[in-house]
Amino acid sequence: MYGQWRKLGLVFNASGQADWMCSHAALPVAEYITGDLFRVYFSPRDQENRGHIASLVMDIGKDGQVLELSTTPVLSPGALGTFDDSGATMGWLTRWNGLQYLYYSGWNLGVTVPFRFSLGLCISNDGENYTRYATGPIMDRLPHEPFLIAAGCILVDDGVWKIWYPSCTRWCFFNDNPKHYYHIKYAESNDGIHWQRDGIVAIDYSNNDEYAFSRPSVIHDADKWRMWYAYRGEKYKIGYAESIDGVSWQRKDADAGIDVSTSGWDSEMIEYPFVFDHKGRRYMLYNGNEYGRTGFGLAVWEA
Repeated sequence: MYGQWRKLGLVFNASGQADWMCSHAALPVAEYITGDLFRVYFSPRDQENRGHIASLVMDIGKDGQVLELSTTPVLSPGALGTFDDSGATMGWLTRWNGLQYLYYSGWNLGVTVPFRFSLGLCISNDGENYTRYATGPIMDRLPHEPFLIAAGCILVDDGVWKIWYPSCTRWCFFNDNPKHYYHIKYAESNDGIHWQRDGIVAIDYSNNDEYAFSRPSVIHDADKWRMWYAYRGEKYKIGYAESIDGVSWQRKDADAGIDVSTSGWDSEMIEYPFVFDHKGRRYMLYNGNEYGRTGFGLAVWEA
């Protein structure tokens, strides 16, 4: 795969548009509406630094110009004591049988470690109003995954639901602070709710400096599967991998085709890619500095 992403610029940054939208616009996901219009779901933070899910409408024909911004959250943190009472951040949106499945990471603050998260699900039949499938998560810790799991990429392929998701392998102390290590695993389901998790690793650490992989974005092209994802040592950057079957992957990070800018909102780090196609062109939404504090931007692939 030869080419690169041409950056079209910053699309949106949360900066106090509401008391639940004080900062950040992390983890963007695009949903096609009509023409050149897309609804983008993303996660701002409120005054207590808790993640919510919001949406906006952008015109991709005008390099992502924002036409409309939601005035109420699509989803807010859950009830006291639940798995998402400390935040709900965007994961993925999957359409199936007239319904829209919105997957998200539910956050709990920790004591011995700073946080843990699990996979939650909301469902909508009109694309506007989402209802939690359950008060609890649909994926959580297991005997062989004892630390945490997060929302990933969920696709339906030949009737099989497939998920690529971050899975924590350990915590350890680094400079007297707990440090998390998670890579990307793969699992399947018959209904998008109950998952068979066999511990299959899709994207693994390549050296001792790597410790966090997140937001896999998978495309099934005619010749192979392709994945873009965020990974980090000192700072987040975007990686790339290829697969014949969607299960076993070969990392080709040098072919990701995108890097930090020399200055501006994405000059320190880039992360959380979402890749999608429209009218024969391939686009990427992604975040920049400070894990989305500076907003999200749009890029287009040029071979």
